[in-house]
Amino acid sequence: MSRLLVTGGAGFIGSNFVHYWLDQYPDDLVVVVDALTYAGNLENLAQVQSNPNYRFEHCDINETEKMQTLLRDEAIDVIVNFAAESHVDRSIEGPDAFITANILGTHSLLKAARQVWLIEGANPDNHRFHHVSTDEVYGSLESEEPAFSEQTAYAPNSPYSASKAASDFLVRAYHHTYGMDVTTSNCSNNYGPYHFPEKLIPLVITNILHGKALPIYGDGKNIRDWLYVEDHARGIDLTIKKGRAGETYNIGGWNEWTNIDIVKLVCQLMDKRFASDELLSKRFPECPAAAGLQSETLIEFVRDRAGHDFRYAIDASYSNRELGYEPKVTFEEGIEKTLDWYLSNESWWRAVMDGSYQAWIETNYKAA
Repeated sequence: MSRLLVTGGAGFIGSNFVHYWLDQYPDDLVVVVDALTYAGNLENLAQVQSNPNYRFEHCDINETEKMQTLLRDEAIDVIVNFAAESHVDRSIEGPDAFITANILGTHSLLKAARQVWLIEGANPDNHRFHHVSTDEVYGSLESEEPAFSEQTAYAPNSPYSASKAASDFLVRAYHHTYGMDVTTSNCSNNYGPYHFPEKLIPLVITNILHGKALPIYGDGKNIRDWLYVEDHARGIDLTIKKGRAGETYNIGGWNEWTNIDIVKLVCQLMDKRFASDELLSKRFPECPAAAGLQSETLIEFVRDRAGHDFRYAIDASYSNRELGYEPKVTFEEGIEKTLDWYLSNESWWRAVMDGSYQAWIETNYKAA
């Protein structure tokens, strides 16, 4: 039986991981830590709140002494570090928060783990610090270049990716310098339930339903590799269970799409939903499909963002050979599931978008 500390566990990928882990390993303890900033949402964890093996702690991973206390009191032997600022646009506008969360926060967590596991000797030979990173640390690819492998040199191009690269190196250093048992995974773009609405796929879904413009950077030809979030959780599971200490594993979807093609696909799927379910037109009268129009009419090309990487692609061959990892959810299945989830969970994304959830957090958590 494992006892996990999951940082950033109220966020998009973290909460999906918590659901996955408690379903796969019902006897394990999962302690979630989250600072509940704009992207952390306790509603993401509503389904597990009654689980006796689930705990939630509202705190920041930069609170090193608090992290040490949790590691001791809960006898944690596995840390899964999702906690991070992760939106490139936000990092361009305000990089300081990314340095604080991604670099200083990761170092704080590493210090706490070293103190409890290695210096105090709580788990010198039976621990694992798993760090969740991104393919963006590798920089940008041209159309015909081979996908990123674990041997690809780091070349981050945004404050976000630079901060993640720095955190990856800190994790590596704590293994080679102090002997901490660490692993790192670098993933491609995730999508699925609980995805924060400022990211591409949920933004497109919610904007279509509101009849709002679908802003596409540049010519829309930038390419991303898309990974269903449950497959990412499965890849992390395999890395924790089978990964070798000090190693990095790429977790990808083998699923490259241009941004414009992704947007057009979501538009087409939405139009089909409205054509087959007349109740959707009553629920979302502002959607073009409610008036018999195509959602693609909302597409609007806007000025490209600064330093926009052209292409990301993950070569997950090493993870497949070493861990047996491969995505199980096809993109066709995953995008249908995602669209259905947003149509079925209107109250969740409305509360996030209109600020009512964040106001509740400010009242009930920030003051405390």
